[in-house]
Amino acid sequence: MEPGGGSGERVAPWGVCEETAILHGAFLLASRLLQPRPLRELRKAEWPLVGPPITDALREIGARCPSPRQHGLWKQEAVAIVWAKVLLPAPPAASLDREWKEDAFFSVGAMIPDVNRTVLFELVKALAAPRLFVQLLLALPHAVCRAELRRLVRYVGQDTAPSDVGFLLDVWWEAMRQGRDPEDGTVAAFGSLVREHGCEHGCERALDDGLRPPKRFKEDPCSLDGSSAANSLLVVLFEGLKQTYGSIASPRVKCYALGNLVELLSVFTELEPQGSPLTVAEYLAKISSVVSLWNSDAESQHHHSGLDEKVKEAERTVSFSSMAKLSREELIAGLDFLHSLLRAWGEELQGVLSSTENQCYESCWLLDILPTFRKALVCFSETGDLSEDEMRVALELAQTIDDFLREISTTQKNKDLDTSLASSVAMTIIEQKLNRHMEMCSIFASEKTWAFSKDWVDCLVKNRALFQKPELVLKLLETVVNFATSCKDREAQEMQMQVTKTIVECYSELSLTDKNEVISGVLEAWGGPGLSLNLQVVVDGFQEDLNVTFNQITKSVSDEGLTRAVAAVAKLALLHPEATVKQICSLAVVNLGAHQLLAQILRSFPALSFLEMHDDPSRPRSLVVRCLKEAAWEKLSSAREEEQFLEFLAFLMQPSSAAPLVSPAEVTKAFVLPYLKSECAQIELSLQILSKVLEIQPYPEEHWIKSCHPFPLLLSLCKLLDGYTKYWHQPKEQLFPSLEIKDLVLNVLGRLCEVMTPETASSPEVWVQSLAWLHRKVASLDWTIGLRLKKFYGEHFKNEVPATLFEICTLPEDEWTSQPLPAYGPGSGLLAWMECCCVSTELKDTMLSLLVVNVDNPEEVNLFSKGFLVAFIQVLPWCSRSEWKRLVHVVTNLLERQVLHVPYTLEYVQYMPLLNLRPFACYLQLSVLFLRGFQLLCSSSCSTWLPPQAWLHVVQLYCSSLTDLLSSIKSATGSPLHPAEDRSSTEEVSFVCIQVFCHLLHVAAMLPPDSGCTELLVVVALEVLSQYEVFSSADSSPSNVLRRANERHFLESITDNIRDKALCSPLLQKLSKLGA
Repeated sequence: MEPGGGSGERVAPWGVCEETAILHGAFLLASRLLQPRPLRELRKAEWPLVGPPITDALREIGARCPSPRQHGLWKQEAVAIVWAKVLLPAPPAASLDREWKEDAFFSVGAMIPDVNRTVLFELVKALAAPRLFVQLLLALPHAVCRAELRRLVRYVGQDTAPSDVGFLLDVWWEAMRQGRDPEDGTVAAFGSLVREHGCEHGCERALDDGLRPPKRFKEDPCSLDGSSAANSLLVVLFEGLKQTYGSIASPRVKCYALGNLVELLSVFTELEPQGSPLTVAEYLAKISSVVSLWNSDAESQHHHSGLDEKVKEAERTVSFSSMAKLSREELIAGLDFLHSLLRAWGEELQGVLSSTENQCYESCWLLDILPTFRKALVCFSETGDLSEDEMRVALELAQTIDDFLREISTTQKNKDLDTSLASSVAMTIIEQKLNRHMEMCSIFASEKTWAFSKDWVDCLVKNRALFQKPELVLKLLETVVNFATSCKDREAQEMQMQVTKTIVECYSELSLTDKNEVISGVLEAWGGPGLSLNLQVVVDGFQEDLNVTFNQITKSVSDEGLTRAVAAVAKLALLHPEATVKQICSLAVVNLGAHQLLAQILRSFPALSFLEMHDDPSRPRSLVVRCLKEAAWEKLSSAREEEQFLEFLAFLMQPSSAAPLVSPAEVTKAFVLPYLKSECAQIELSLQILSKVLEIQPYPEEHWIKSCHPFPLLLSLCKLLDGYTKYWHQPKEQLFPSLEIKDLVLNVLGRLCEVMTPETASSPEVWVQSLAWLHRKVASLDWTIGLRLKKFYGEHFKNEVPATLFEICTLPEDEWTSQPLPAYGPGSGLLAWMECCCVSTELKDTMLSLLVVNVDNPEEVNLFSKGFLVAFIQVLPWCSRSEWKRLVHVVTNLLERQVLHVPYTLEYVQYMPLLNLRPFACYLQLSVLFLRGFQLLCSSSCSTWLPPQAWLHVVQLYCSSLTDLLSSIKSATGSPLHPAEDRSSTEEVSFVCIQVFCHLLHVAAMLPPDSGCTELLVVVALEVLSQYEVFSSADSSPSNVLRRANERHFLESITDNIRDKALCSPLLQKLSKLGA
């Protein structure tokens, strides 16, 4: 029930209710006991006569309150009512009609007879409520506050009793620790009431002893927070001790007085140390020692309190209010007074404090703060810029304290207090959320000697919300693991299960960033196995959870489920990071389409980019890379799995706000360097990985390639290219990457040369030395490889080519040099020239510009053209797709310039075509050149030159060129469905298509029967017929129908001659539809 309302609800701060009626009756009885004199004339000695009715009434009110807190509030309100009655003037009789309506205090104030400060002070003493007194005191205006405290000091100085001194010291102690509570309604209402009446009436009754401030209370901004007022209070209290110390007889009270004074001079002056506050461990030790003392000290007012109350009070012993410092003059006066007290009481206290029988809170408190105070004094004397007299006071006091402490038994000073309370105190601070409770959680989580007691487990479970911090989760996990390694019994495992479950719940509430911090800590502490390394309770059921979680994730692949999936995986990654990563890596390969979502999930945990410590150079240091290698790389069984693996790895390498989950360097070392050998089955995938890796932007500070042996890596790629020059002559049993991969090798080599710059070397000298090393190694390989490295070499080396190349090119000698190559004898210059054209687009253009052919000499043109065809078929089988495209471009260029002579015969023409074939001459000549090349390749003179397995590759290149040729024709003439004004080109295109079709069938007829090229040829032949159909159908001339019928018949007769039924049948079927 709140004060001010019998129903438990407070209607107004000073409302009349059942409780105020009880208080009213008590004061009426007290007034009757003092008659004929009024209560406002009560003397100190008369309180035992009139006090019991008042204190009995408050006890009765307390009995009605549902809780100790409500009782405390009523005590506070009772003191506030009495104090307000003392301070506020009685309203004039003429204003009573107005006052009872406007003055909130009027009704309750009228119920209390006029009283003086004797009633107030004795009531507070009887209630043992110095804290309430100080709370209300600090709510007063500054001048009134100081005046009221002076009255208290004057009051306890007259006929001083032990209770008076104790009360004064209690007020002093509270004043040093009291902070304003903005939510304390009674205190706020009391302050407002006094200010309101002070402004209106001048508070004459408050100033009847001559301490009269101005008529109106001027609001001092400092008075609002109580700091300045409290500062003045401390000086007044200090003066009060000067007046009353002679009345102190008890050693306990003397220690109390000295402790207050030392603390005042230590904390509220320039002696206060500027260092860091107590660590949480020191703080806990102090609180625990205070509680222990109160437990053993039967005379302490807190002896019979519960642990919660003791801890709350003990916290106040180390907490001080924020106040302005005392002046230097006040400090020196205080030091001098302390010195005199030590001289007066020192001998007596030395004897008392040396005895273990007289141990109490006050004595231990004094012994605790004196050494620190002495150190502060010495430091102050050395750095405080003191006058000679001030220096003397400080040093003499320091020496006296030193002598005082030296004589006290070290047994007493060093006596170990009851430290077994520390865990209970810490748990109380946590459960009650007292000061520094979050720091206390840190000790709670890491203190191994407390862990797994019943109270410890209960505290953790009840207060799990406080432990939702990454550092606390990590400390709890360390504690659990430590306990698990030492306790293996069934009961211990059940407790582990409960605690681990609670910790995981705390972890689950963390943000993703904090979860990563925890995972990082787990990996640092226990490596890849994580908690499963030591916690059996984690291992049990983990695999089932792992399977169920990922089954749900892979069955519902969607962006909406990403957040949910990340949360589920976060728990698994905490318990067993390695198993979780391996499961993700495995599923990313075998589950079609799930790799992107799984990569996103994995990238949500940058903490997994953990580097393991070991001495095995063949084992990746990156946890994720190792898991990729063990769970996916070594188990790839299909092209689709390889493709998903590659895409998954590329996702993991993508840079984000943080570094990539797997570094390009780690990937290169794990999946490229060990496999970059022609005999390795994984070489194709390794090259694809290296290609992806080289697309990653380097870190600003240093390129990752430096750590991957870049020059040996370059040499490995060069050796692979060299192997392609012998590709068709490799032993059948020897593994070597297919020609389809050659372009990939070329691209990777080119990209690697771009990435590697002089800046990636440790010094310019090292760079030059490395280039020279590479040049020496490459010299033993095919000569074209050196040309591919020319940009990389820079100005260090010239292009080294066969000497015969100089016979057909005008090569500048400052850039080019010849080398003797036995394979390039007389007449091989055009072959070397053509191989140069295949190296790069830039070099192809250079070769075309440097080629020397005298077109005015028919014999030279004929010889060039024949030699070109021979060189052409020599280069063709070893070409990659990109090289072949360059070579076809060279042919086209030479045809357009009419340097290359390719005569066009009419072997597949029934009648002389009356058409304009000039725009299509290049296409026809190119198709004929391909035919002549195959005629030469398939001739008896070359029958053993090309191995059977080479035909499929050669035909693939041929078919790709025919497809490009058809696309070029279509682009040049436009779509026949939307023809230009000149529609005559449709007939020409139809003619060209017929010629290309016949050339293709001719090539097909010459190929070895077991070449395996039928399917390729069928696809291109059908494409040719489709294009013929489109253009011939678009021809609207009158003779078109007849011409198409004749052409179809011609094409059918040509096709009928093909012996390969697998090729012939689909083409005849297509031709039959043309005539439909």
